[in-house]
Amino acid sequence: MCTKTTSIIFRVVILIYCIVPFTICDKLDDLNLPSEHLPYYFNTYKDVLQEYCKETPNHDFCGNKKSKSCWGYELNCDSSNSYHRPVCPGSYNGWVQSKKEQISTFYNQADFGFVREQRNEMMLMCEPSFKEDSSLECSNHLRFCRGRNIFINFTSLASRKEPIRYKMDVLKDGEIGGFCNFKKPRLLEECDHLSPLQSWGPELQHFTALRRPPIPHNCDVVVNEPTFIMKIDATVNMYHHFCDFFNLYASLHVNSSHEDTFSRNVRILIWESYTYQSAFSATFDTFTKYPIWDLKTFAGQTVCFKNVVFPLLPRMIFGLYYNTPLIGGCERSGLFHAFSKFILHRLDIPTFKRHNKRFKVTFLSRDTMYRKVLNERQLLHALSANTSYDVNRVVFDRNYPLKDQLKIIHNTDIFISIHGAGLTHLLFLPDWAAVFELYNCEDPSCYYDLARLRGVKYVTWQDQLKLYQQDENHPERGAHAKFTNYKFDVDEFLKLVEVAAKHVSEQENFPGHYLNDRDEL
Repeated sequence: MCTKTTSIIFRVVILIYCIVPFTICDKLDDLNLPSEHLPYYFNTYKDVLQEYCKETPNHDFCGNKKSKSCWGYELNCDSSNSYHRPVCPGSYNGWVQSKKEQISTFYNQADFGFVREQRNEMMLMCEPSFKEDSSLECSNHLRFCRGRNIFINFTSLASRKEPIRYKMDVLKDGEIGGFCNFKKPRLLEECDHLSPLQSWGPELQHFTALRRPPIPHNCDVVVNEPTFIMKIDATVNMYHHFCDFFNLYASLHVNSSHEDTFSRNVRILIWESYTYQSAFSATFDTFTKYPIWDLKTFAGQTVCFKNVVFPLLPRMIFGLYYNTPLIGGCERSGLFHAFSKFILHRLDIPTFKRHNKRFKVTFLSRDTMYRKVLNERQLLHALSANTSYDVNRVVFDRNYPLKDQLKIIHNTDIFISIHGAGLTHLLFLPDWAAVFELYNCEDPSCYYDLARLRGVKYVTWQDQLKLYQQDENHPERGAHAKFTNYKFDVDEFLKLVEVAAKHVSEQENFPGHYLNDRDEL
């Protein structure tokens, strides 16, 4: 009996310490434990690392089994061993007082430091006394919360006629709660970001302490699988919807105390009554193996969630990545890099074998009313005339499967497009790549910052005298730059593509370096 108990305790200790990859976990192979006892977090970390090492074989992580590598937010994670460190080659004047502070600021704004801050902020709002009790803990401003044995009453939704999206009145007092020592004043203090997509305050302000454990007494339905309840942004727009996916991924790290952190055996409930549909829906397959739920799923029922997470939201104040106040001079967020590798790995996006040294150029053409490139054919003809470029024009509309889009982007060296949500594809470019935003349409920071976060080279149009705007006197003056079409000087266009190509050629991990003349035959 004592031997069995000791074995169980030992395995639990192993599971806890394996949250820090490649420390105690290095010795797991010697224990001969069944694979189901290994934390999925650790396995997924190795998968991401394996993909990363294919492109960066000389990184300290690669080929070093005894490395003390870690994500960066763990308690015992030395910065020299963290997954990826940002670089800050630019000036830090105006923000901070030193280069060290500049790097630290960027790390906390948009890297694993942001995850660390959320984890450090976690406070108990509803404290359990016994194992079967409920619990609720949240970070500041109720941006991230997680609970156990949580009760939600959806019965009133059965008679609600108005569709629900971006609403703050889904729940009323007493319609969400748990059996625990509830610290309501503490929770209400954090309800200072009351907006549909900024916090969970609109919902959790109604939390109530129950008189008895909700399971099984209060439940029409008991959800046994861990569940993520999400409030999402515009699903038709890649930039906004991938902000949902990115924050969900970051939330996995914030919640990484559980051994199944990266398991797909989780449920996802969208906090609206519209049936979820999106051209980017395949991305949810990287997080769950189940169909997506919405509020209609449980309308008219009381539901108890054994484990529930209220993840980071897409429009948080100083959040990721929509409202990130990004310090200048820095680039290459490890969190964004890991997100890219996670999505590409889970969707099984391949890296194609190269057959020549030419730069693979993808030109994203807009099939829309505005921001068309009027002389697109002329630009592409001039570009294709240069034998250094292998040019591919694409139109990524809703009928073009997302996985096929990502296969093209992930095998692109230079990605070209005028300002628009399709530029969000830059998140999935290879590390050596460059993105050329033909014209930013008077929104200079959006994709420049996103490229900095991902760590790829950014190029855009500079000489306004070599840019022709079709409608200079558009009636919607405030935003007219995004509601017209453009023509570009061919020579200037080629010059900027050359800038991007020069950057790519200078990257050590650019595969073109490893091809010889015979490979081109």
